[in-house]
Amino acid sequence: MTEITEVPSPFCGIGTDDLAIHIDGVSLKVTANGCAVNSPAFEQPITDTAPQINGQAVSLAAAVDKAAELLRNTQQPLIGGCATDVNGMRALLALADKSGAVVDNINFTAARRNLLAMQDSGWMNTTLAELKNRCDVLLVIGCDPEGFAPRFFERYLWNNDAMFLDNTGNREVIFLGKAPSGNASTSPTGKAASVFPCSDADLPDVVAVLSALIRKQPLHAQSVGGIAVSDLQAIADKLKAAQYGVVCWGAAALAYDHAELTVQAICNIVKDINLQGSRCSGFPLGGREGDQTANQVCGWTTGYPARVNFAKGYPEYDPFLFDSLAMLTNGEADALVWVQAFNINSKPPKTDLPTIVIGRSGMSFDKEPDVFIPVGTPGIDHPGHAYRLDNVVAIRLKKLRDSGLPSTAEVLHAIEQAL
Repeated sequence: MTEITEVPSPFCGIGTDDLAIHIDGVSLKVTANGCAVNSPAFEQPITDTAPQINGQAVSLAAAVDKAAELLRNTQQPLIGGCATDVNGMRALLALADKSGAVVDNINFTAARRNLLAMQDSGWMNTTLAELKNRCDVLLVIGCDPEGFAPRFFERYLWNNDAMFLDNTGNREVIFLGKAPSGNASTSPTGKAASVFPCSDADLPDVVAVLSALIRKQPLHAQSVGGIAVSDLQAIADKLKAAQYGVVCWGAAALAYDHAELTVQAICNIVKDINLQGSRCSGFPLGGREGDQTANQVCGWTTGYPARVNFAKGYPEYDPFLFDSLAMLTNGEADALVWVQAFNINSKPPKTDLPTIVIGRSGMSFDKEPDVFIPVGTPGIDHPGHAYRLDNVVAIRLKKLRDSGLPSTAEVLHAIEQAL
């Protein structure tokens, strides 16, 4: 039995690196600085270590050979999930190149809302370090940072020391749209966040009115989405008067048609404030289950973030055409490889196609896949690297135990070689 401190997490997205983990054989227990996201993820027990073919235990070599056999004569295989570390994603792309597969990461539909806005008109975003050291006004639009990462406020708003603020407890937090799910946004001195709730259906109009107020456009309406225009004017004034304002949103929470237009409006608010002489930055939430890692590795390898098809012998990008769920529904794929090294509850889409699952030990299935190979989790069973949500830091993940499970990279490389 031993205890390791300063353990980084690949699960919460915000780069938590101060966990204490008690290790007893292959059992883990978070003893300090855990949260509702990290503690269950680290403490998930190992329940199976043997690969399976149609639910029957086999050797790793037999499972690899069967997976290669299923992929060998396919016309359009699909690799989904992409929940792994940097080396795992590199191996995944090598397999996709070899087999002519489509690559679609698990959270790309949400990420697409950000990418479309960024590609169309650009954005001005900040990092966790800048948020921690400079932000004095935080506007949260349509999302719940506490629900996404329970320690977000503790680590990056209510930190004891900031390079450019005398007292972080004086920071102002404003919620527009969704109300916070807990009390983490309340400062240590008891200063609660200001909350202006509205429905998701009204959020595009609310953001559009706020944008108009930032630009000093004339408005005749007195309220929008149940929020008084005078309250939105007060928010606009606070952002423009801030030393370093930050506007936060979560693309996954904006689950309505053409949400990329809302993201674009938010990004334009940030740019307009800067044009008027104040400092302001955007801050999109994301990065859970390796989605930022997948986009980063895919980006530097192919030039595209994800939804890339290698069928023509080179990477072809289309954020709509290569949607894995749409392809499965429309009968456009003939095999599925599902890669998920972090979350046992993130299972492959239901399909009658030949299915290969490279997943975390503990997964259970309504229908057994043709091949299931349990793999180790980065940051627990083997070292690795994973990008946090602001995309500027690759977290160095530690190996905490000897489970005997192979890494995702090792398994995918073996399948590629077997092809």
